[in-house]
Amino acid sequence: MLEVKNLTVNYGAIRALRGISLQVGQGEIVTLIGANGAGKTTTLRAISGLLRSQEGEILYQGRDIARLPAHQIVQLGLSQVPEGRMVFANLTVLENLMMGAFLQRDRRLIEGEMDYVFGIFPRLKERLRQIAGTLSGGEQQMLAIGRALMSRPNFLMLDEPSLGIAPILVKTIFEKIVEINRQRGLTILLVEQNANLALDISRHGCVLETGQIILRDTSAALRANPKVRAAYLGG
Repeated sequence: MLEVKNLTVNYGAIRALRGISLQVGQGEIVTLIGANGAGKTTTLRAISGLLRSQEGEILYQGRDIARLPAHQIVQLGLSQVPEGRMVFANLTVLENLMMGAFLQRDRRLIEGEMDYVFGIFPRLKERLRQIAGTLSGGEQQMLAIGRALMSRPNFLMLDEPSLGIAPILVKTIFEKIVEINRQRGLTILLVEQNANLALDISRHGCVLETGQIILRDTSAALRANPKVRAAYLGG
């Protein structure tokens, strides 16, 4: 469903990605793990059109999207949940969700998607009129995922969904990610520093190090790899 070929991204004179390549099959959960500064967020931002690559291809369902603006990429069915959630803090939960549906014109489809989001995250329905900035970190993460789902994506990218969330809610968030994948067959590319959690729910994984993919394998094989265990899984 997604194929990245020899992708290079620079921040000024700094080369953040050094010719990375990866594939994500339809219906899969694939995870990217690596230390801070390895290039994980840069990879997602390049795929979603928020950063321009200097070299390489980004093929989404066979179409090169590397030069498309971000809103056109969303129209094609690819949405991102950004690191730090980035909810609209001064808007209500409902207004945030409607922002996710800004490209949708069919009211019935919007209502159906809203019902689906409330089925996944009932707490959002309870807080529909609440200002998003007053929600807890976990509730904001639910809202960020719900907002992305409102665009009716086929492919969802999640950037550090466990960041800044109470441990009891982290488990809930990851259970919901699996539920969305299984119920809708939604393809998911997951960036997560908690490598144990990420490899638990994914089928395949890639390890990024200083802008390069140094390992790619099944998640089970990565969990069993001594180098991965030592560097990312606590030994």
